[in-house]
Amino acid sequence: MLPRVLNKRDFKGFVEALVHGSAVAGPVAKENKFVFDEIERVEDLRMDYPITLLSPKKYFFPQYETLLRYKLGDAVQLEPLAPPAKRRIILGMHPCDLAATWLLDAVFEAKPGDPNYLVRRDRALIVGLDCNRPCDEYQFCLDMGSLSRRDGADLFLTDLGDRYFVEVLTLSGKDLLDSATKAAVPAGAADFTARQEVEDQKAKAFRHKLPFDVKYLPEILDESYDSLIWEAIGRRCFSCGSCNTTCPTCYCFDVQDTLALDLATVTRERRWDSCQLVDFAEVAGGENFRHRRSDRLRHRFFRKGKYILEDHGRMGCVGCGRCDRTCVAKISSVETYTQIAGSR
Repeated sequence: MLPRVLNKRDFKGFVEALVHGSAVAGPVAKENKFVFDEIERVEDLRMDYPITLLSPKKYFFPQYETLLRYKLGDAVQLEPLAPPAKRRIILGMHPCDLAATWLLDAVFEAKPGDPNYLVRRDRALIVGLDCNRPCDEYQFCLDMGSLSRRDGADLFLTDLGDRYFVEVLTLSGKDLLDSATKAAVPAGAADFTARQEVEDQKAKAFRHKLPFDVKYLPEILDESYDSLIWEAIGRRCFSCGSCNTTCPTCYCFDVQDTLALDLATVTRERRWDSCQLVDFAEVAGGENFRHRRSDRLRHRFFRKGKYILEDHGRMGCVGCGRCDRTCVAKISSVETYTQIAGSR
């Protein structure tokens, strides 16, 4: 489908039309940071944001989700709870978060499939937004191959200064654009030239952080399994789980049944879990096969750089740097991978 161009003045009208007809989420300012939140006024939308504290995965995979309720008695009365039916539009997802969403899609689509995730995902439309410059010193998306991803986006925007270059990637995206604005015109030669200039500047702005090609990371991790480096880094880790909470590709969860005070009504809830918490790998009988912090930390790095790749064909880390930003122990993914590569 042919790319379009949308003037930024007209983009505001586009967003206003979306807000009036759908649930719309996008980046908004929160003190001196940015978060994905509901957009009720176009003035709140910040398409100039560097990166958000959390990824938008919460719109497909909520942190807390009630799956069902049931009543105890002679016959159990079951009340399944379906996800909301309303269409959702997510604006301004950067390539790293698009790559992460692709991975979550692969995980939750795998048989038997997760119906709640898939319903939310099927009802969502995504408008991606390119990164013209690095968000900060923590990112290493170029190394992890997510810098220019368009996966899962219906529309993809590149900021050309006074206008957006709009790539129409799906029929749903085309319908969304056509229904919300008449101001998106076919891109001309000058627009393609301007987009290429932005791409050229972007290529100069981003630099590799890792001293090796990431295709060798699984091999490097394999050879480091018994390295004392994991013990050294593990001593710094607080096992707080912040890295998992902020990671756009972490998808582990726990399911708990809670009995109400009436001793008859039970609520089953799913909530995010963290492989860094001490009881994550604890099983019946009290056995814990990852009791040591260093074992849990090593497991997380192996998940991101090896195990998920083996299962789904793409790295489990998109290089967004959220884990490193939030780590109170200042453990750096780039430094860790560099250390283990240098210890071979």
